[in-house]
Amino acid sequence: MNTQAEPATSVADIVKQVFSVILVVAGVAAFYYFSADHSYFKEVRLLYRVLGLVAVMMMVLGVVLTTGLGRTVWSFALESRQEVRKVVWPTRDETVRTTLLVFAMVFIVGLILWLLDMFLFWGVRYLTGQGG
Repeated sequence: MNTQAEPATSVADIVKQVFSVILVVAGVAAFYYFSADHSYFKEVRLLYRVLGLVAVMMMVLGVVLTTGLGRTVWSFALESRQEVRKVVWPTRDETVRTTLLVFAMVFIVGLILWLLDMFLFWGVRYLTGQGG
């Protein structure tokens, strides 16, 4: 029994994943570096920093999607999207009725627990002689 549960990851995929992590760290660091008061680029507006960060994240996404893991995650996302389209969602009326039923049941159970607690508290006070 020398079978592997997962296929071996290639060296190129590992390099791409490490490069992606480095790009994310560099993008976030640049975002905060260009916002620092001591920076020469103090006047760089937030819009440009956000656009730069989004561009870096898009590059990272592009690199990750070329790996085996990225392709697997992408196919899972596409299959999940197809499954969500198959779901029969409840109507507004069904949702309102179910919500009201849940509220009513929570109120009833809360009332029962409150009464149980009150009677147990009364019984304990009676047994310990603290009640009148």
